[in-house]
Amino acid sequence: MTLFLRNSNRPGRGPRPRGVILTLCAGAAVFALTALTALAPPPPTEEAQAAARQSAGYAQPDQTVAVPGSAVAAAISRDGFAAAPGLETYTSGSTNRDWAELVLYLAGFPVSESNVTVMLRWMRQENGPDDWWLRNNPLNNGWGSGGGSGLGSYDNLVTAAENVGNALHGNSGYAAIVAGFSSSAPTAQIEAAIWASPWASSHYANGAHWSYTPVPEYASPPGTWG
Repeated sequence: MTLFLRNSNRPGRGPRPRGVILTLCAGAAVFALTALTALAPPPPTEEAQAAARQSAGYAQPDQTVAVPGSAVAAAISRDGFAAAPGLETYTSGSTNRDWAELVLYLAGFPVSESNVTVMLRWMRQENGPDDWWLRNNPLNNGWGSGGGSGLGSYDNLVTAAENVGNALHGNSGYAAIVAGFSSSAPTAQIEAAIWASPWASSHYANGAHWSYTPVPEYASPPGTWG
């Protein structure tokens, strides 16, 4: 910054001393430096400087990782998984065992081996194994079949299975049966509950008419499952 000082020709005043001019120049320089300092941005914080150094480290193109030849990959253990069977699984069959499993599934009971065994024995006591699908009513259920004595029929075996669950859960006289199936109780416990219930007026002679031999599987005729 240059300051031009005009000489005054007024009488009685001579030229200004050189010291005054130097003082004025120095003051102007200080003023200019102060103004530039005020306009300059503040210095970066320590956090900003650290972030910049870290970014610069990531930007190095020649970084490498050395892996020793003796390194062994770690084995990773993963949990196995399997799809749970659903309605389509149980309705895709055609045998008396398939229907027993469908009843348990629709009623909300575990499809366990003990529960299936009891259901197959129960079906055999009602209709026999080789025509278990008779009237599409394997357990001679009067609930929703139009036959209070259990001699009614259903449109198909899937509807029949649904109504078995409705009957068991809808009649307090079957509470012990529901409890047995729900807990996958021993077969003897569930069967005793069936005999004591009002499902069959004969009460299966309190088990005297109950058979314990393995129940053979038979497929129902086409169209019976709906």
